[in-house]
Amino acid sequence: MYKIYSRPRIRIPKFLFHKKNNKEFEKKRKFIKLILIFIIAFTTVKIILDAVLPIFDTLCENKAKSIATIISNEQATKVMKEHTYEELFTVEKDNQGNITMIKSNVIPINSIISDVANYIQEEINRQGKDNVKIALR
Repeated sequence: MYKIYSRPRIRIPKFLFHKKNNKEFEKKRKFIKLILIFIIAFTTVKIILDAVLPIFDTLCENKAKSIATIISNEQATKVMKEHTYEELFTVEKDNQGNITMIKSNVIPINSIISDVANYIQEEINRQGKDNVKIALR
């Protein structure tokens, strides 16, 4: 007859403990098993969190940059609709119609800068929290 499984089996010796009281021994054994289960569970959770947290941080950072870019573009467009080029710059020409100087009007430009910053901050405060999801597939 042929052997299907010819490799010798590994025999692990059993540990024998000196048993004074069988109930006390069983309690200690259950307690040790429980502690081992907790250690394995906490170690597993720590390993998973260490693997996922850098990905989550990157996703959150990218989401925040995306939201900030969208909001700043929307608010800058909103503020710039209220102003014209002639309001911001003065073009001076000579007698022949050549441009000699372009002067910027600082007061409306500073007003635009402060309005954009204020509108961006208000919109970010209004939006509140946004959820970031991670697919674990």
